[in-house]
Amino acid sequence: MNEKKKNRYMPLIMALCVVFGIFVGTFYANHFTGNRLSIINSGSNKLNNLLHIIDAQYVDTVNVNDLVEKAVPQILSELDPHSVYIAAKDVQIANDDLRGSFSGVGIEFTIRQDTLHVQQVISNGPAEKAGVIAGDKIVKVDDKPFTGKTLTNEVAMHTLKGPKDTKVKLGVLRYGEKKIRTLVVTRGEIPTKSVTAVYMLDDKTGYIRIKNFGENTYPELLIALAKLSQKQVENLTIDLRGNTGGYLQSAVQIANEFLPKNKLIVYTEGRKSPRQEFRSDGRGSYQQIPLVVLIDEGSASASEILAGAIQDNDRGTIIGRRSFGKGLVQQPISFNDQSMIRLTIARYYSPSGRCIQKPYTAGDNKDYEEDLLTRYEHGEFFSQDSIKHEGKEYHTAIGRPVYGGGGITPDIFIAEDTTDVTSYYKQASMSGLIIQYAFTYVDENRKHLSEYETMEQLADYLKKQNMVEKFATYAEKNGLKRRNLMIQKSHKLLERYIVSRIIYNMQSEQSWMEYLNSDDPAILETLKLFREGKAFPQAPEKKEKKVAQLRAFDYHGTHRKATYTACLS
Repeated sequence: MNEKKKNRYMPLIMALCVVFGIFVGTFYANHFTGNRLSIINSGSNKLNNLLHIIDAQYVDTVNVNDLVEKAVPQILSELDPHSVYIAAKDVQIANDDLRGSFSGVGIEFTIRQDTLHVQQVISNGPAEKAGVIAGDKIVKVDDKPFTGKTLTNEVAMHTLKGPKDTKVKLGVLRYGEKKIRTLVVTRGEIPTKSVTAVYMLDDKTGYIRIKNFGENTYPELLIALAKLSQKQVENLTIDLRGNTGGYLQSAVQIANEFLPKNKLIVYTEGRKSPRQEFRSDGRGSYQQIPLVVLIDEGSASASEILAGAIQDNDRGTIIGRRSFGKGLVQQPISFNDQSMIRLTIARYYSPSGRCIQKPYTAGDNKDYEEDLLTRYEHGEFFSQDSIKHEGKEYHTAIGRPVYGGGGITPDIFIAEDTTDVTSYYKQASMSGLIIQYAFTYVDENRKHLSEYETMEQLADYLKKQNMVEKFATYAEKNGLKRRNLMIQKSHKLLERYIVSRIIYNMQSEQSWMEYLNSDDPAILETLKLFREGKAFPQAPEKKEKKVAQLRAFDYHGTHRKATYTACLS
């Protein structure tokens, strides 16, 4: 009986299917042809339909893949300043700095006058083994010209990097020679260091500079601490100035090394990301050492995680200027064509509960990108009183007031010294002329300069060579008009910059940092703090604490709700 009913209704069902098919076909024909255009689906389907329509009906031939490549960054820019798209060709370069190594030839270079100049050669690396030396110009790669207006840093990196054990033929023009040398380099793994300077500031104080937070930063830090321990280090300075961040986990591991057990380091939270806490496990070997962390406006992301953990747990003193204010967590997501996006999935919060992310307007990044310039113009780099806190007042473990809504504010402020800055100095530094001159000087005097083994020896020699006058002559020949009064006023700054760059080109990044740190105000303040035994923060007096809390409420109370919403939305 059931089978008979099924057979009886089958013609009706088939008829309805045909009618429905005709209806759908007519609908699409009417809506996707002629002058009418109506996209019936929404969201991602709408975008897919749009691309299909353009591909099928647009008047001219269109490369749909190119449209997608241009559209995706625009879509992400509507979300926040740190959700970004990375094209497949750029993914390797974007990841190399944080991976801890990459495969290439092993040189540090600069591009001057449309030509690649070898600035430094990695010791025992592929290029050095093939005979490349600092000062060489690479003018050919695999028998093809490698100079001209199209030569950029990106082009050079894409060309010189490549799979391990592959060969690349370099045409090298050496200083003083007219004939091009041909050197064959077999690419190999090149380590990238996060910890770029480790030495003793004095007989008790160790110094570690961390450039970024990559895969190997934590083990590099442990090696650095071991070296300093061999020199009986009693105080420690960690320099995060200019450190734009990297992996959250690396910052957590380093903070763990200095904190007692079960101290909150950081927590993350987002709309689809439940709160995740990171706490210390008590296994750190340096939980008692007096500690100072240096930050500035270039310290961001993972740098702020580490600085915030140290500050909020009252574990050490933060010295410098207010940090960048990046409190957004990105997750890398790859596509089949090897391109990827870094999508913001959460915000991170310091142990006191601060959302350190500075304000931004979704879809309009102009104010965000110009924030540091705005800070400079408002005088924040020169006066602590000019710092404007957008968020409410929070408190550290012992009750010290701290603020969110735009970076980590240091415990001790170090103003940027502009006393001797002149327009001539600004032009000389911002135009790149000082860097160019330093490289040219090294090129012409490399053999003699190599006789000075230590930074101190080389610096003493250079200071006797009237470097500022020689630079002024060079700069005038290259378009920077001589201003004798300004040169005289900025003489110390000019000499410091020129000598530092020559030391960098001739020796190493560590030698460069040692020279710059020798009269750096933040370093001098750090040493003073250690001498006075004040590296560990002190709790505010109760009376002062109450007054501070009352004033903070009066001033910030009307903004608290809006700030809280901005941090959690």
